[in-house]
Amino acid sequence: MQGVIQPLTLLAVIIAGYGLKRIGIFKQRDYRVMQGVVFNFTLPAAIIHSFATNDHQLSMLWLSLFGMSTSLIPLLVIFLSTRHTPVRSRVFTMLNGCGMNVGNFCLPVVTALMGASASMPVIMFDIGNSVMACAGMYVLTTALLHIPQGQTLEPKIVGAATVMPYTRITDRHARWLSRRSHLRSILRSFVTSVPFDTYLIMVTLMFLGLNLPDWVARFMEPISNANGFCSMLMVGMLMDLPSSRKDIRSVLTVIAWKLGFAVLFSLAAWYLLPFSAEVSKAIIMVCLAPTAVFSTLFTDRVLGNAKLAGFTLASTGLLSLALMTAVNLLIPV
Repeated sequence: MQGVIQPLTLLAVIIAGYGLKRIGIFKQRDYRVMQGVVFNFTLPAAIIHSFATNDHQLSMLWLSLFGMSTSLIPLLVIFLSTRHTPVRSRVFTMLNGCGMNVGNFCLPVVTALMGASASMPVIMFDIGNSVMACAGMYVLTTALLHIPQGQTLEPKIVGAATVMPYTRITDRHARWLSRRSHLRSILRSFVTSVPFDTYLIMVTLMFLGLNLPDWVARFMEPISNANGFCSMLMVGMLMDLPSSRKDIRSVLTVIAWKLGFAVLFSLAAWYLLPFSAEVSKAIIMVCLAPTAVFSTLFTDRVLGNAKLAGFTLASTGLLSLALMTAVNLLIPV
Protein backbone atom coordinates (compact mmCIF):
# COMPACT_ATOMS: atom_id res chain seq x y z
CA MET A 1 0.00 0.00 0.00
CA GLN A 2 2.91 2.34 0.79
CA GLY A 3 4.14 1.90 -2.80
CA VAL A 4 0.88 3.44 -4.05
CA ILE A 5 0.22 6.10 -1.39
CA GLN A 6 3.58 7.87 -1.82
CA PRO A 7 3.20 8.40 -5.62
CA LEU A 8 -0.40 9.55 -5.12
CA THR A 9 0.83 12.13 -2.60
CA LEU A 10 3.42 13.44 -5.08
CA LEU A 11 0.78 13.49 -7.84
CA ALA A 12 -1.57 15.45 -5.56
CA VAL A 13 1.14 18.09 -5.01
CA ILE A 14 1.64 18.44 -8.80
CA ILE A 15 -2.12 18.86 -9.32
CA ALA A 16 -2.29 21.33 -6.43
CA GLY A 17 0.48 23.46 -7.98
CA TYR A 18 -1.37 23.58 -11.31
CA GLY A 19 -4.74 24.20 -9.64
CA LEU A 20 -3.46 27.07 -7.50
CA LYS A 21 -2.04 28.71 -10.63
CA ARG A 22 -5.33 28.29 -12.49
CA ILE A 23 -7.35 30.01 -9.74
CA GLY A 24 -4.89 32.89 -9.56
CA ILE A 25 -3.11 32.26 -6.25
CA PHE A 26 0.10 31.66 -8.19
CA LYS A 27 0.88 33.96 -11.12
CA GLN A 28 2.23 32.84 -14.51
CA ARG A 29 5.88 33.46 -13.61
CA ASP A 30 5.76 32.51 -9.92
CA TYR A 31 7.30 29.13 -10.74
CA ARG A 32 10.62 30.96 -11.02
CA VAL A 33 10.52 31.68 -7.28
CA MET A 34 10.05 27.97 -6.54
CA GLN A 35 12.71 27.19 -9.14
CA GLY A 36 15.15 29.38 -7.21
CA VAL A 37 14.25 27.66 -3.93
CA VAL A 38 14.71 24.17 -5.39
CA PHE A 39 17.92 24.78 -7.33
CA ASN A 40 19.65 26.87 -4.68
CA PHE A 41 18.43 25.32 -1.42
CA THR A 42 16.47 22.07 -1.31
CA LEU A 43 18.25 20.12 -4.09
CA PRO A 44 21.82 20.99 -2.93
CA ALA A 45 20.74 20.12 0.63
CA ALA A 46 19.38 16.76 -0.58
CA ILE A 47 22.67 16.03 -2.37
CA ILE A 48 24.77 16.92 0.69
CA HIS A 49 22.48 14.96 3.04
CA SER A 50 22.69 11.88 0.82
CA PHE A 51 26.50 12.01 0.66
CA ALA A 52 26.65 12.51 4.44
CA THR A 53 24.35 9.62 5.34
CA ASN A 54 25.06 6.92 2.70
CA ASP A 55 28.08 4.84 1.77
CA HIS A 56 29.67 5.85 -1.53
CA GLN A 57 32.42 4.14 -3.51
CA LEU A 58 34.50 5.29 -6.47
CA SER A 59 33.14 2.36 -8.50
CA MET A 60 29.77 4.15 -8.53
CA LEU A 61 31.27 6.75 -10.86
CA TRP A 62 30.36 4.26 -13.61
CA LEU A 63 26.80 5.38 -12.91
CA SER A 64 27.86 8.96 -13.64
CA LEU A 65 29.29 7.89 -17.01
CA PHE A 66 26.09 5.97 -17.74
CA GLY A 67 24.06 9.03 -16.74
CA MET A 68 25.92 11.27 -19.18
CA SER A 69 25.48 8.68 -21.96
CA THR A 70 21.71 8.54 -21.44
CA SER A 71 21.51 12.26 -22.26
CA LEU A 72 24.20 12.51 -24.94
CA ILE A 73 23.12 9.57 -27.10
CA PRO A 74 19.46 10.68 -27.51
CA LEU A 75 20.52 14.21 -28.48
CA LEU A 76 22.84 12.94 -31.24
CA VAL A 77 20.32 10.37 -32.51
CA ILE A 78 17.51 12.97 -32.62
CA PHE A 79 19.83 15.40 -34.43
CA LEU A 80 20.58 12.83 -37.15
CA SER A 81 16.99 11.57 -37.41
CA THR A 82 15.43 15.04 -37.83
CA ARG A 83 17.81 16.39 -40.48
CA HIS A 84 14.87 17.13 -42.85
CA THR A 85 12.78 18.83 -40.13
CA PRO A 86 12.50 22.65 -39.69
CA VAL A 87 15.06 24.00 -37.25
CA ARG A 88 12.54 25.21 -34.64
CA SER A 89 11.03 21.73 -34.39
CA ARG A 90 14.52 20.23 -34.20
CA VAL A 91 15.45 22.57 -31.34
CA PHE A 92 12.33 21.67 -29.35
CA THR A 93 12.77 17.92 -29.83
CA MET A 94 16.51 17.95 -29.11
CA LEU A 95 16.24 20.08 -25.96
CA ASN A 96 13.23 18.23 -24.53
CA GLY A 97 13.94 14.72 -25.80
CA CYS A 98 17.28 14.43 -24.00
CA GLY A 99 18.32 15.23 -20.46
CA MET A 100 16.56 13.89 -17.37
CA ASN A 101 14.87 15.56 -14.43
CA VAL A 102 16.70 13.56 -11.77
CA GLY A 103 17.37 15.84 -8.80
CA ASN A 104 14.00 17.62 -8.86
CA PHE A 105 11.85 14.60 -9.73
CA CYS A 106 13.47 11.16 -9.61
CA LEU A 107 15.39 11.73 -6.38
CA PRO A 108 12.28 12.49 -4.27
CA VAL A 109 10.21 9.81 -6.04
CA VAL A 110 12.82 7.03 -5.75
CA THR A 111 13.55 7.82 -2.11
CA ALA A 112 9.81 7.85 -1.38
CA LEU A 113 9.37 4.44 -3.04
CA MET A 114 12.62 2.65 -2.12
CA GLY A 115 13.90 4.50 0.94
CA ALA A 116 16.80 6.86 1.61
CA SER A 117 19.44 4.22 0.79
CA ALA A 118 18.42 4.38 -2.89
CA SER A 119 19.34 8.07 -3.12
CA MET A 120 23.08 7.43 -3.55
CA PRO A 121 22.95 5.65 -6.95
CA VAL A 122 20.41 8.25 -8.14
CA ILE A 123 22.75 11.09 -7.20
CA MET A 124 25.80 9.40 -8.78
CA PHE A 125 23.77 8.98 -11.99
CA ASP A 126 22.77 12.64 -11.86
CA ILE A 127 26.40 13.78 -11.69
CA GLY A 128 26.83 12.65 -15.30
CA ASN A 129 23.34 13.67 -16.34
CA SER A 130 23.85 17.19 -14.97
CA VAL A 131 26.82 17.72 -17.31
CA MET A 132 24.33 17.58 -20.17
CA ALA A 133 21.25 18.98 -18.41
CA CYS A 134 22.93 22.05 -16.89
CA ALA A 135 24.60 23.25 -20.09
CA GLY A 136 25.76 20.44 -22.38
CA MET A 137 22.54 19.92 -24.30
CA TYR A 138 22.11 23.66 -24.90
CA VAL A 139 25.71 24.05 -26.08
CA LEU A 140 25.55 21.01 -28.39
CA THR A 141 22.11 21.88 -29.81
CA THR A 142 23.08 25.44 -30.67
CA ALA A 143 26.44 24.31 -32.08
CA LEU A 144 25.02 21.49 -34.24
CA LEU A 145 22.24 23.71 -35.63
CA HIS A 146 24.51 26.78 -36.00
CA ILE A 147 22.38 28.91 -33.68
CA PRO A 148 24.18 31.86 -32.06
CA GLN A 149 23.97 31.51 -28.27
CA GLY A 150 21.55 34.00 -26.76
CA GLN A 151 19.57 34.41 -30.00
CA THR A 152 15.82 33.65 -30.12
CA LEU A 153 14.63 32.06 -33.39
CA GLU A 154 11.69 33.97 -34.87
CA PRO A 155 9.34 31.76 -37.00
CA LYS A 156 8.99 34.34 -39.79
CA ILE A 157 12.75 34.72 -40.15
CA VAL A 158 13.75 31.04 -39.83
CA GLY A 159 11.01 29.60 -42.05
CA ALA A 160 11.48 25.95 -43.08
CA ALA A 161 15.29 25.93 -42.83
CA THR A 162 16.70 22.81 -41.12
CA VAL A 163 19.78 24.62 -39.78
CA MET A 164 20.75 28.25 -39.41
CA PRO A 165 23.06 29.80 -42.03
CA TYR A 166 26.69 29.59 -40.96
CA THR A 167 29.59 31.76 -42.10
CA ARG A 168 33.05 30.58 -41.11
CA ILE A 169 35.22 33.28 -39.50
CA THR A 170 38.34 33.58 -41.63
CA ASP A 171 40.35 36.00 -39.51
CA ARG A 172 42.49 34.00 -37.07
CA HIS A 173 42.33 36.55 -34.24
CA ALA A 174 38.56 37.00 -34.59
CA ARG A 175 38.13 33.21 -34.58
CA TRP A 176 40.21 32.95 -31.39
CA LEU A 177 38.13 35.66 -29.69
CA SER A 178 34.92 33.90 -30.74
CA ARG A 179 36.11 30.56 -29.35
CA ARG A 180 37.24 32.17 -26.10
CA SER A 181 33.88 33.89 -25.66
CA HIS A 182 32.09 30.61 -26.42
CA LEU A 183 34.22 28.70 -23.89
CA ARG A 184 33.63 31.34 -21.20
CA SER A 185 29.89 31.09 -21.82
CA ILE A 186 30.01 27.30 -21.40
CA LEU A 187 32.05 27.50 -18.19
CA ARG A 188 29.72 30.18 -16.80
CA SER A 189 26.74 27.88 -17.39
CA PHE A 190 28.35 25.18 -15.26
CA VAL A 191 29.85 27.39 -12.54
CA THR A 192 26.60 29.28 -11.93
CA SER A 193 24.67 26.01 -11.40
CA VAL A 194 24.54 25.43 -7.63
CA PRO A 195 23.56 21.72 -7.92
CA PHE A 196 26.45 21.06 -10.31
CA ASP A 197 28.90 22.87 -8.01
CA THR A 198 27.57 20.82 -5.08
CA TYR A 199 28.10 17.60 -7.02
CA LEU A 200 31.63 18.70 -7.89
CA ILE A 201 32.51 19.41 -4.25
CA MET A 202 31.00 16.11 -3.03
CA VAL A 203 32.85 14.07 -5.68
CA THR A 204 36.11 15.84 -4.78
CA LEU A 205 35.58 14.90 -1.11
CA MET A 206 34.86 11.34 -2.22
CA PHE A 207 38.14 11.15 -4.17
CA LEU A 208 40.02 12.51 -1.14
CA GLY A 209 38.37 9.95 1.13
CA LEU A 210 36.84 12.62 3.37
CA ASN A 211 33.49 12.15 5.11
CA LEU A 212 31.12 14.90 6.16
CA PRO A 213 30.54 15.19 9.94
CA ASP A 214 27.22 14.08 11.43
CA TRP A 215 26.14 17.62 12.29
CA VAL A 216 26.13 18.50 8.57
CA ALA A 217 23.62 15.73 7.89
CA ARG A 218 21.41 16.83 10.79
CA PHE A 219 21.58 20.47 9.69
CA MET A 220 20.67 19.63 6.07
CA GLU A 221 17.95 17.10 6.88
CA PRO A 222 14.92 19.45 7.23
CA ILE A 223 15.87 21.35 4.06
CA SER A 224 16.49 18.06 2.24
CA ASN A 225 13.09 16.72 3.32
CA ALA A 226 11.42 19.70 1.63
CA ASN A 227 12.94 18.84 -1.77
CA GLY A 228 10.18 16.41 -2.77
CA PHE A 229 7.31 18.78 -1.98
CA CYS A 230 8.96 21.87 -3.51
CA SER A 231 10.00 19.99 -6.66
CA MET A 232 6.56 18.52 -7.31
CA LEU A 233 4.87 21.88 -6.62
CA MET A 234 7.23 23.52 -9.12
CA VAL A 235 6.33 20.92 -11.78
CA GLY A 236 2.63 21.72 -11.28
CA MET A 237 3.27 25.46 -11.46
CA LEU A 238 5.15 25.00 -14.75
CA MET A 239 2.26 23.18 -16.39
CA ASP A 240 0.27 24.90 -19.16
CA LEU A 241 -2.03 23.26 -21.70
CA PRO A 242 -0.93 23.36 -25.39
CA SER A 243 -2.75 25.83 -27.62
CA SER A 244 -2.75 23.99 -30.98
CA ARG A 245 -2.60 20.56 -32.62
CA LYS A 246 0.94 21.32 -33.74
CA ASP A 247 1.96 21.81 -30.12
CA ILE A 248 0.32 18.51 -29.16
CA ARG A 249 2.22 16.73 -31.95
CA SER A 250 5.48 18.27 -30.72
CA VAL A 251 4.84 17.01 -27.18
CA LEU A 252 3.83 13.52 -28.40
CA THR A 253 7.01 13.35 -30.49
CA VAL A 254 9.12 14.11 -27.42
CA ILE A 255 7.23 11.51 -25.36
CA ALA A 256 7.77 8.87 -28.07
CA TRP A 257 11.52 9.55 -28.16
CA LYS A 258 11.81 9.48 -24.38
CA LEU A 259 9.85 6.24 -24.02
CA GLY A 260 11.91 4.51 -26.69
CA PHE A 261 15.21 5.47 -25.10
CA ALA A 262 13.85 4.71 -21.61
CA VAL A 263 13.26 1.08 -22.61
CA LEU A 264 16.74 0.73 -24.15
CA PHE A 265 18.55 2.33 -21.21
CA SER A 266 16.49 0.36 -18.67
CA LEU A 267 17.53 -2.91 -20.32
CA ALA A 268 21.15 -1.74 -20.31
CA ALA A 269 20.90 -0.80 -16.63
CA TRP A 270 19.54 -4.21 -15.65
CA TYR A 271 21.77 -6.44 -17.80
CA LEU A 272 25.01 -4.47 -18.24
CA LEU A 273 25.68 -2.42 -15.10
CA PRO A 274 27.92 -4.30 -12.59
CA PHE A 275 25.87 -3.44 -9.50
CA SER A 276 23.33 -5.06 -7.19
CA ALA A 277 19.71 -5.59 -8.18
CA GLU A 278 18.64 -2.78 -5.84
CA VAL A 279 21.00 -0.29 -7.51
CA SER A 280 19.93 -1.44 -10.99
CA LYS A 281 16.27 -1.04 -10.03
CA ALA A 282 16.91 2.53 -8.86
CA ILE A 283 18.69 3.33 -12.15
CA ILE A 284 15.85 1.80 -14.19
CA MET A 285 13.46 4.15 -12.40
CA VAL A 286 15.75 7.08 -13.21
CA CYS A 287 15.80 6.05 -16.89
CA LEU A 288 12.05 6.74 -16.88
CA ALA A 289 12.66 10.34 -15.79
CA PRO A 290 10.71 13.24 -17.31
CA THR A 291 12.15 16.15 -19.26
CA ALA A 292 14.82 18.17 -17.45
CA VAL A 293 13.78 21.45 -15.81
CA PHE A 294 16.66 23.14 -17.65
CA SER A 295 14.89 22.21 -20.91
CA THR A 296 12.22 24.81 -20.14
CA LEU A 297 14.91 27.44 -19.61
CA PHE A 298 16.78 26.58 -22.81
CA THR A 299 13.59 26.24 -24.88
CA ASP A 300 12.50 29.68 -23.69
CA ARG A 301 15.95 31.06 -24.52
CA VAL A 302 16.03 29.70 -28.10
CA LEU A 303 12.34 29.52 -29.07
CA GLY A 304 10.63 31.84 -26.58
CA ASN A 305 8.14 29.06 -25.77
CA ALA A 306 8.53 28.10 -22.11
CA LYS A 307 4.82 27.22 -21.81
CA LEU A 308 5.01 24.27 -24.20
CA ALA A 309 8.22 23.06 -22.59
CA GLY A 310 6.51 23.36 -19.20
CA PHE A 311 3.59 21.24 -20.40
CA THR A 312 6.05 18.69 -21.78
CA LEU A 313 7.78 18.56 -18.39
CA ALA A 314 4.48 18.16 -16.53
CA SER A 315 3.03 15.53 -18.90
CA THR A 316 6.23 13.46 -18.96
CA GLY A 317 6.34 13.88 -15.18
CA LEU A 318 2.88 12.36 -14.74
CA LEU A 319 3.78 9.52 -17.12
CA SER A 320 7.08 8.93 -15.33
CA LEU A 321 5.37 8.82 -11.95
CA ALA A 322 3.04 6.06 -13.19
CA LEU A 323 5.86 4.07 -14.82
CA MET A 324 8.19 4.38 -11.81
CA THR A 325 5.42 3.18 -9.50
CA ALA A 326 4.84 0.19 -11.80
CA VAL A 327 8.56 -0.66 -11.83
CA ASN A 328 8.67 -0.47 -8.04
CA LEU A 329 5.77 -2.93 -7.77
CA LEU A 330 7.00 -5.29 -10.53
CA ILE A 331 10.64 -5.55 -9.34
CA PRO A 332 10.39 -6.39 -5.63
CA VAL A 333 14.03 -6.10 -4.48
